[in-house]
Amino acid sequence: MNDLHRPVLEWYDEHARELPWRGLEATPWSVMVSEFMLQQTPVARVIPVHAAWLERWPAPADLAAEEPGEAVRMWGRLGYPRRALRLHAAAVAITESHGGEVPSDHAELLALPGVGDYTAAAIASFAFGQRHVVLDTNVRRVFARAASGVEFPANSVNRAERDLAAGLLPEDEATAATWSVAVMELGALVCTAKAPRCHSCPIEDRCAWVAEGRPAHAGPPRKVQGFAGTDRQVRGRLLSVVREADHAVAKPRLDVVWDEPVQRERALASLLADGLLVQVVATGPDGLPDGDHPHYALP
Repeated sequence: MNDLHRPVLEWYDEHARELPWRGLEATPWSVMVSEFMLQQTPVARVIPVHAAWLERWPAPADLAAEEPGEAVRMWGRLGYPRRALRLHAAAVAITESHGGEVPSDHAELLALPGVGDYTAAAIASFAFGQRHVVLDTNVRRVFARAASGVEFPANSVNRAERDLAAGLLPEDEATAATWSVAVMELGALVCTAKAPRCHSCPIEDRCAWVAEGRPAHAGPPRKVQGFAGTDRQVRGRLLSVVREADHAVAKPRLDVVWDEPVQRERALASLLADGLLVQVVATGPDGLPDGDHPHYALP
């Protein structure tokens, strides 16, 4: 066993948060939903939406039976709503090709819509206790500091980083699965991007970065993506109006959401291109088509 394993696993045993997608009662579907929702979204924001989602759709077939627009509606304000469409598509594929059960095979998981390398490895590890390299932002940061002696990893995963993670993975399958989530938790709670709490870290005395005197990141400044005034903000506002409406929304209702018309139209066009909104034919009180304005609805 690597000398990092025992202290990290013991720390996790004592400090792991109780989360609804962890523990013996969590289903593979619960784990899968959490992995989609947690992409670029804090745990605190995910917990209530995850609970509502599992209450309405406790199994993939329940979601697959609904229109994809309902997934977008339930996604609420988590952001990056295309994840909702991808999760719906994955639920349809699971229902049609896997008897409604989330597959345990890594290759079959990877073949599902919206499931990439990280998500397939995470579901296989956390839902089925398998041995896979799981590299999210938190894990990569812990390994960069503890093993490589640098403050932050590269902007994208490279072969050397993946080989390092594979070399640190315990041989025992169950232990490897626990190790993956333990390192992730350590990065989330202790070895954070800002103000890491090194004195609370179980591997402070074995951390290469600490041994080097915690040198500052030597590469180019790490980019922090803003939100205010971006197309993403405009998309969110437009989608929110349609999501909260009982019927198709006429264009004038969307025009008041954002004053700048060029950016507003660009954001609306991108929502249509992504399949998050569709243009529909609305009818007036007389039952005839209302041709005065275009109308928009969830898919």
